[in-house]
Amino acid sequence: MGVQTIDLLKEELPVHQESLHLTGDTKTGLVLVDVVNGFCTVESELVPALKWLENEGNVTLRRKDCIDGFLGSVEEDGSNVFINWVQSNQIKAILVVGICTDICVLDFVCTTLSARNHRLLVPLEDVIVYSRGCATFDVPVDVAKTAKDVIAHPQELMHHIGLYIAKGRGAKVVSEVSLDTENP
Repeated sequence: MGVQTIDLLKEELPVHQESLHLTGDTKTGLVLVDVVNGFCTVESELVPALKWLENEGNVTLRRKDCIDGFLGSVEEDGSNVFINWVQSNQIKAILVVGICTDICVLDFVCTTLSARNHRLLVPLEDVIVYSRGCATFDVPVDVAKTAKDVIAHPQELMHHIGLYIAKGRGAKVVSEVSLDTENP
């Protein structure tokens, strides 16, 4: 897919991205979608830069067992680890990052928005996707044509489409995140 085609699609399907300034006024939770080898982990251990999360009292780590991390947070008793985390911490906004933008991130965001809209996630108000904190994979057309049961997955286009659909479903999409270090 040529550069002009992608530019045309981005023009026809724009994703207006805002800047997010986090302050102590709104309790915001960070969601890492797909804590997998190569993204946040090395051989199922968190990478050194994220290892501190394992001992942080306000952090809940959940290894999902399906593409949708929201549904993958359902326990055998029917409770949901994610819902419990949002409610017990009184989180009003979540900042979502992860891989793959158009698959796992999008599924999690859409299900979370639906649950919020059905008042299952009170007090959650905002689902925010940090576009520069998300990525997806690339399968060129020529590779897909020669491989069995493989479809083309142009990386830049599919990342954009994932963000576009998330925004259309009600998520905020941001390209910059800054922290208020004076009023955390």
